[in-house]
Amino acid sequence: MSIEITMPRLSDTMERGTIIKWHVKEGDAVTSGSVIADIETDKATMELESFDDGTVARLAVAEGEAAAVGSVIAVLAEKGEDVAKAAGSAKKESMSAQGGGAKESSSSSTATKLAPNDKPTAKESPKENKKEAASAGASSNGNHSDGGRVFASPLARKIAADEGVDLSRLKGSGPSGRIVRKDVESAIGSSASGRGAGLTMPAAGASLESKTVALSNMRATIAKRLVESKTTIPHYQVTVSARLDALLSLREQLNEQLESQGVKLSVNDFLVRACALAMHEHPYVNSSWVEKGPAIALHGRVNVGVAIALPEERGGGLVVATLRDADRMGLRQISAETKRLAKKAREKGLTIEEMSDSTFTISNLGMFGVDHFTAIINPPNAAILAVGQAIERPFVQYDEDGEAELVVGHEMSMTMSSDHRIVDGAMAAGYLGTVKGYLENPAALLV
Repeated sequence: MSIEITMPRLSDTMERGTIIKWHVKEGDAVTSGSVIADIETDKATMELESFDDGTVARLAVAEGEAAAVGSVIAVLAEKGEDVAKAAGSAKKESMSAQGGGAKESSSSSTATKLAPNDKPTAKESPKENKKEAASAGASSNGNHSDGGRVFASPLARKIAADEGVDLSRLKGSGPSGRIVRKDVESAIGSSASGRGAGLTMPAAGASLESKTVALSNMRATIAKRLVESKTTIPHYQVTVSARLDALLSLREQLNEQLESQGVKLSVNDFLVRACALAMHEHPYVNSSWVEKGPAIALHGRVNVGVAIALPEERGGGLVVATLRDADRMGLRQISAETKRLAKKAREKGLTIEEMSDSTFTISNLGMFGVDHFTAIINPPNAAILAVGQAIERPFVQYDEDGEAELVVGHEMSMTMSSDHRIVDGAMAAGYLGTVKGYLENPAALLV
């Protein structure tokens, strides 16, 4: 039986993914764990691995093309199966899935996973229930003992297959009675709360290696600067949350219109522009403390720094790329420049100029599944904004008649660490209020 590989949801806000590169071609043999593609989400480019062994029968999406989450992007033929027949038999269902996303496929199994360093948490985050809900009914095989079909999430099927659990004997707690991971884990009797099943567990009795690792130049610089920052700058934090539904809707519309031009805006692009524009109303956030004097230097330019984590193969670490005059840049320009700097940072490294002169910094860990965190100020900046992922939550809103109703929407947490010598609490709150206003009324960011 052929195996359909579907576009995974790699971030909370991801609706579509773009195949940046196929690492396999039709006719190639693949094994479980092998990287088969690079996929660009709205926040990062990640590697996609196969869960199964087989032969690539069909690549349903070409490089550079986007596909909806849950739609079929490739088909594998199992060992001993005729490759051409597998491609042909899956074609009809694959085309159906391409057109509608997660809920169209009636028999596909998500036979993919993220590279270990990229997204172990994405599979095990509390968002899984939401993802499973989004694709409820998307996959099914096997039957209940009463002859009915078994509805289960791909992850639940994978765990059940690994642990030898008969899904037909389980009662699902997911949407419409769908069997989800926790149902399988409960059946297994695991003591894990739900996060351990998808992790690679060390062998019993295994111990970690004790050793001292010399600091790279980058790690030494990071350590020195951040100790200096934390011990010499009086930090405090202020947090606000912004509704992102209007922004996500606008972003989707813009990306559809700009897709033919190769432009794909991320939430972070909107955030950079909102932060930059807000400096015009709150210039003290865009300033530096001057020891000699002492005095406060208000900067005439708005240079937004974007924190970029480097891959392990490049030594890891963190750099801040500078978007110069970000308040004068449109969303498209911000998107292009951010992507260029991030790619260069991860592949070749940035120049000193590309990492200099930032007047404010944004650190976004939303793509790692982080809801909320605080960041250390990047000297000589007066503030840094720590951004979490957009989370789907219930809200109370009022209709035109003043009647309250419960709705579900997306909310993103933002925490600003400020230098209290320059930015007081009310000033920080005022700045964050302006940023929040831009994000919740994103049309203002287009002009």
